[in-house]
Amino acid sequence: MKNIFLVGMPSSGKSTLGKRLARHLAYRFVDTDKLIIREEGGRSINAIFKTDGEPYFREVESRVLHTIQPNSQLVIATGGGMPCFHDNMAYIKTAGLSIFLDVSPEQLLERMLRHNQNDRPLFNRQDPTLLENLRQKYNDRRFFYTQADLIIPGETAVEELSKQLEAYL
Repeated sequence: MKNIFLVGMPSSGKSTLGKRLARHLAYRFVDTDKLIIREEGGRSINAIFKTDGEPYFREVESRVLHTIQPNSQLVIATGGGMPCFHDNMAYIKTAGLSIFLDVSPEQLLERMLRHNQNDRPLFNRQDPTLLENLRQKYNDRRFFYTQADLIIPGETAVEELSKQLEAYL
């Protein structure tokens, strides 16, 4: 059965929806950030960004993505920027079904402020320009995200998404 890749901005619900969807479909759930942390010997995403910079992180991210084999019955939560670098979106589309969780920058801000950790290397919760930064990144990345096979609102229920997926799986 096809893999399902969830793409979208940080805090769009990829991991939350992904875990529920995987249980519902009897698939395994994979979070690419966790795979990257394992690949990097336990270093956090923030530490990788701080020590080695974004270009290095994007290379590791792409390498990890390419370890995911097509038709593995996985639901994969990708990092927010993953589809935007190194032709990753093209690989995602060949390795499975892609779904863009479309969440407005205003909703993303709300979710980030509710989140107890400041674990987004490109988005600091204390930054007074956070909403502007989210809007800019959303607009910059939208070109890649909208190449997904399905585009759904971020608050879509698992049951509703499952019905939409029947035609693809």
